[in-house]
Amino acid sequence: QVQLVESGGGLVQPGGSLRLSCAASGRTLSSYAVGWFRQAPGKEREFVIVISRSGSTTYYADSVSGRFTISRDNAKSTVYLQMNSLVPEDTAVYYCAVGARATMTRESVLYWGQGTQVTVSS
Repeated sequence: QVQLVESGGGLVQPGGSLRLSCAASGRTLSSYAVGWFRQAPGKEREFVIVISRSGSTTYYADSVSGRFTISRDNAKSTVYLQMNSLVPEDTAVYYCAVGARATMTRESVLYWGQGTQVTVSS
């Protein structure tokens, strides 16, 4: 069992930055690939970015390429999502998720966090 707690969400202006954190407790985070998904109002939850167990491999959605990066500190059981050049279309609830593999889909997620709201607006 893994408990995931996201933090760092909030309101930011277009072009701004935010850093989300996902802290894990329970089983060690190093046993899992960790990803972020997001869900905007009226839309399905979508994949954003993922990092492998070792941190050597990342995959990301085209919509965030060049703007979002993910990193992990296994010693702290924490994963970070750095979001730069934010646009209103990034507005969503962001969910941390863990899975067995870095090729993560909604269906392969083993545990979800509770989500944190990110709002990009002037």
